[in-house]
Amino acid sequence: MAVSSGDRVKRVRVSLGTAIVLGLGEGKINAEPTTAYLLTYFEGRCTANCAFCPQARGSSSRTDMLSRVIWPDFEVKDVTAGIKRAFEDGKIERVCIQALNYPGVQDDILSLVKSIHSECYVPISVSCQPLNPTGIRMLAEAGVDRVSIALDAATEKIFSEVKGEGAGGPYRWDRHLEALRSALQVLGRGRVTTHLIAGLGESEKEFIYMVQKCHDMGVFPAVFAFTPIPGTRMANYPRPPIDSYRRIQVAHYIITRSLGRYEKMRFKNGRLIDFGISGEDLKKIILSGEPFLTSGCPGCNRPYYNEEPRGPIYNFPRKPSQRDIMEIMAQIGIDYIIAGKSYDRVEEC
Repeated sequence: MAVSSGDRVKRVRVSLGTAIVLGLGEGKINAEPTTAYLLTYFEGRCTANCAFCPQARGSSSRTDMLSRVIWPDFEVKDVTAGIKRAFEDGKIERVCIQALNYPGVQDDILSLVKSIHSECYVPISVSCQPLNPTGIRMLAEAGVDRVSIALDAATEKIFSEVKGEGAGGPYRWDRHLEALRSALQVLGRGRVTTHLIAGLGESEKEFIYMVQKCHDMGVFPAVFAFTPIPGTRMANYPRPPIDSYRRIQVAHYIITRSLGRYEKMRFKNGRLIDFGISGEDLKKIILSGEPFLTSGCPGCNRPYYNEEPRGPIYNFPRKPSQRDIMEIMAQIGIDYIIAGKSYDRVEEC
């Protein structure tokens, strides 16, 4: 990966909410992003072909969309100036550069990092395709403090179907896992992230198993809810049931905070029926509201990336209200909250 000149990248896409916070646009937003979300600019589509992504090679979606968010493009110099102001004013805590896959993208990432750090030394995360150790090391040397390589799918079979060989994409499960291990060797535990999308066809058991596997590796798994986008191959695929997503969020919180483990949990027909902790501890966790916040790098709240403000809210960009918590408790089920498990008398599957 060759180091590019500082002026290689002239434009960059910015999430609409971020553009408002950076003073690049006007508008009212229900929740302000606490991370500045950028997307590499490319006059074309990603060379990958992920079935859920509007940027995919075979998608007919708008090229300024990622998930359900609009990403207008701006000149890099204006964006970096806005980042400097917002960071110094305490409006943002970090920058997240999300990268499409196209020839030269690694050089573009390095150029963006250099341009941003020429203005201020804000923490920077990069979400990109699998890189070899040399590529990861160059990002780290440029000042990137966290790297995310998205698995997206919780199982190898689903991975192949939605973004790998079965989808006509360049990605392979084993290579993604190897890239995550390589990133750990360079950056260390706690500085490598992956993305897992709930609702691609996996069971709760399969998803939670993968959360545990990532945690044991030293990789933090950020949890997303599948969002159907018009023009993608999965445009007519349903969103995950909210009760299932809530159980996954609680299990994710328990595992990633080392409060319990997948092996202690119980499942019936792939559905989580016992979190493996006491009812009292479970109730405290749920009442805290923390499991239902957006998960990701420090400072990431990703407002309405998976949902519209009117709801249902899958990932809360700020602490849920008491009313929200009561609704969440109903979604999870009172038997889980009181007893810490379902009253069903079943053997673990």
